[in-house]
Amino acid sequence: MSSLAIYMILHNLKDNITFFYPPSKINAVKTGQEFRVGGLVKVGSIEKEAPNRVNFIITDNIKELAVTYQGLLPALFRENQGIVAAGKINNNVFIARELLTKHDENYSPTPYKFPPPISN
Repeated sequence: MSSLAIYMILHNLKDNITFFYPPSKINAVKTGQEFRVGGLVKVGSIEKEAPNRVNFIITDNIKELAVTYQGLLPALFRENQGIVAAGKINNNVFIARELLTKHDENYSPTPYKFPPPISN
């Protein structure tokens, strides 16, 4: 009875669990299927094609994958930074619809500084 309950819970949560494939394991993904890929942004690979369009390469130090993304870049996006991208593969290029950056345990957000009051 408890096995059935555990199965039902895990089955219902599967879409909310965030896993990703490294570039060396994407051959396990079916063509046309949306999935997440993660790795490090390769040094020297970032090319801004337009104001909101960027091409870059991610690597897991085994294999590399070309990625293209259109949209606002996350604040922590840079070379040698860990990222997770959601999207699909098209002609050996990952077309990302969403980018998430990772930060280390030393990350601390910059506090917002309010502007000084306007004096009359």
